[in-house]
Amino acid sequence: MSTAETTYPLPAEELARFARLGRETSTMTVLRHARIAERMGLSGSDHKALDLVGQSGGPLTAGRIAELTGLSTGAVTGVIDRLEKAGLVRRVRDLEDRRKVLVEVVPGGTDRFAGLFESAFDGMKGILEQFSPTERKVLERYQNAILGELRDEILDNSRLT
Repeated sequence: MSTAETTYPLPAEELARFARLGRETSTMTVLRHARIAERMGLSGSDHKALDLVGQSGGPLTAGRIAELTGLSTGAVTGVIDRLEKAGLVRRVRDLEDRRKVLVEVVPGGTDRFAGLFESAFDGMKGILEQFSPTERKVLERYQNAILGELRDEILDNSRLT
């Protein structure tokens, strides 16, 4: 957090409530995605690796997938093999460095699973409609701050001790 940001006292009981909500949200999210992965014929790691490649805005190297997931490069090779066999990703040569292999999502490859996510989007829409535009900006700021902290923690393995 930058020193220019305003901070406010946080009572221990309020922190505990948010911690409990965060843990429960995390657990329910993991369980939901485990069910989705199962319906897709994937493991949870395979599903989330596919999601990372899809969210990246372009192809990723296996090394970058390993870095983002915390999986070993050998495990990532297995993930890529399974995703490729399922027709969800493909390996392509890097046009700038032909020695590198990139992994990209096959266009339309995940379309057959779109229905698995509809209830989440519908639920999110219904919940967000209960908040004013100003409140949604606060929620979005909170969510972005949490995501930033999680990204930093994941990329800095020394913090997970």
